[in-house]
Amino acid sequence: MKLTKMLVFSLLLMPLAAVAYEACEVSAPFAVFSVPYVAKAPELNTDPHSPTWAHAATTWIEKDCSQKLDYPKLKTEVRAFWTGDDLYLLFISPYTELNLWLPPDNSKDRLKLWDRDVVEFFLGDDWTNIKRYKEFEIAPTGDWVDLDIDLGTDKSTAEWNSGWQRQGRIDEKNHIWYAAARVPLKSVSQQPIKPGTKWRVNLYRIDGLGEDPVRHFMCWQQTCVVNRDPNHVPEHFGTLIFTK
Repeated sequence: MKLTKMLVFSLLLMPLAAVAYEACEVSAPFAVFSVPYVAKAPELNTDPHSPTWAHAATTWIEKDCSQKLDYPKLKTEVRAFWTGDDLYLLFISPYTELNLWLPPDNSKDRLKLWDRDVVEFFLGDDWTNIKRYKEFEIAPTGDWVDLDIDLGTDKSTAEWNSGWQRQGRIDEKNHIWYAAARVPLKSVSQQPIKPGTKWRVNLYRIDGLGEDPVRHFMCWQQTCVVNRDPNHVPEHFGTLIFTK
């Protein structure tokens, strides 16, 4: 599972983090992403110029998760909105060189997707047991995985199926890759969603060739930890707000 693998990454990174960089400190207010309501559910696509994304809100992923590092050439745009049934997200990711699992296989969950280029988002509606949330990942090839996370237990599973739709597309000419997702709201929360509803969220991108210590681990809401997995830090998640 990813949690064990990422712990290994953290241990490998420990000397580098201790010597080369000063870890950041997380302080309030945490990041907030307010996403608008769209009445009619549009077709999912990866074209940022299409009507599907015309009314979406926008935020950015540009910082390293654990240190005070910016990656301006990898600055990743994220767009989102919601309908009565689904949350839509679009990731727009500039790249220099892709690191892919080949050949692609979009027919089922692909574990270890996180060992290559990928975008991820974690969503949870439980503000009491913050270690319970869902994890979604999409690669440039459209390969994917969705996971039901119960952090710190042996109950996290890839057997869970959210029923989501997802797409990936590579624009080789402009060196940008795209990932789009349509996530059923009921896959994350059994509570009715209405304007003002708040979920817990973080957005991620993993990029680069080589082993984990030299790859780019980027977070929307910085988690600011060292010697541990930089993504699965629910105490440092931001907030997703469903608006009108």
